[in-house]
Amino acid sequence: MKILIINGPNMNMLGIREPGLYGSANYDDLIEFIKDAATEMNIRPSFFQSNHEGEIVDAIQGAYGKIDGIIINPAAYAHTSIAIPDAIKAVNIPTVEVHLTDIGLREAYRCFSFTSEACVEMISGLGFEGYRSAMHILIAEKLQS
Repeated sequence: MKILIINGPNMNMLGIREPGLYGSANYDDLIEFIKDAATEMNIRPSFFQSNHEGEIVDAIQGAYGKIDGIIINPAAYAHTSIAIPDAIKAVNIPTVEVHLTDIGLREAYRCFSFTSEACVEMISGLGFEGYRSAMHILIAEKLQS
């Protein structure tokens, strides 16, 4: 199974950005965590990170016909982008949204995610473990199809 992991703006700043919220682990630590979890599940992950909305849309569109599932942490774009969920709907690839922190417990403007409406599920507040949970969900989706 091939899964594309997309991480949005400021995810490359993990370990530096608000360590009280996000912890001290950095982006490379996240990638290693995902690779290890994917190996356990016989998943081939590919990775994409961008601080630019259009590049994220391009990555989603580029997955069409090539990828079995997408895990996306749209970060702040979850709360502002219509283009990202539109792209997810267009490619019709099962997608799980992940957030490291619990967006429901954050600022009021972070409590709603436009992206979640295009996803099979949203995971929020599990830290890195959210990516492992998302892989399990995508495996179950694949088995159901």
